[in-house]
Amino acid sequence: MARTKSEDKRRAILDAALSVFAERGTWSTPTAAISRAAGVAEGTLFTYFPTKEILMNELYRDLKSELAEILLASFPSDGDVRTRFQHLWQGYIRWGVTHPDELKVLAQLQVADQITPESREVGRAPFVEIERIATEAIAHGYLHDYPVAYHSMLFDTLAEMTIAVIASEPNTTVDYAMIGFDVLWRGTSRS
Repeated sequence: MARTKSEDKRRAILDAALSVFAERGTWSTPTAAISRAAGVAEGTLFTYFPTKEILMNELYRDLKSELAEILLASFPSDGDVRTRFQHLWQGYIRWGVTHPDELKVLAQLQVADQITPESREVGRAPFVEIERIATEAIAHGYLHDYPVAYHSMLFDTLAEMTIAVIASEPNTTVDYAMIGFDVLWRGTSRS
């Protein structure tokens, strides 16, 4: 008779994978290191995640879901374009500064060949509304007529740079989050 799986154990394995991936990198981390960090036998890890790739995909989905939840919490749907994008920016910066391991691992997983098209689609789904808002903003002339993917890459790159600066100067009184958004807005908006 098969044992029932424990959500606590599953979560412990995912949390351990996050921690070890952040320290060692996704490619060079053996499953033995993850199971050791989770306090479970390697066979137990494989009971929950039959392959390292499946584990990576589950972690990717979890991180994308967590990020979307943060970004869309209290989203000002009726705000102007700048207010809505500033809300997304501030949420991303806060998440990245307070969750550096998650940010680091998500960056690795986003370029990992092991992430399946299905997982990429699941990870992208919560962000469809943001893409729709950007598309509308471009169509109405609020944002430059660049492809939405390009706007998204500008956002991500500038946000990650801003997070790195904030992390390197934790006691500064300079509001790098606001400066970063100002640079982003000037570069992407028509106003």
